[in-house]
Amino acid sequence: MERIAFKMKLLPGNTDEYKKRHDEIWPRLVILLKQAGISDYSIFLDEETNSLFGVLKADNVEVLNRLPQHVIMQEWWKYMSDIMETNADNSPVSIPLTDVFYLP
Repeated sequence: MERIAFKMKLLPGNTDEYKKRHDEIWPRLVILLKQAGISDYSIFLDEETNSLFGVLKADNVEVLNRLPQHVIMQEWWKYMSDIMETNADNSPVSIPLTDVFYLP
């Protein structure tokens, strides 16, 4: 199991909408993420910078890396693209973070 962390950027004024959409996360997306071996997935917001920090555990990084090709993932990205920084394919601009400390 690998721990993975990354950061993304929320567009200003969209904190409530971002939280609402995740509070109502699609059940089919939850199933997809669980089937991909993702667990302990959290996203934190730095309200001063609108930076989002995601942390998750993945059973298999190769399976995780195939998620962008899945239609449900692409639909979620499109759904979220109006409230966060995205790439041309609607995927969130996501910057991997380096693990420098861990206290289990």
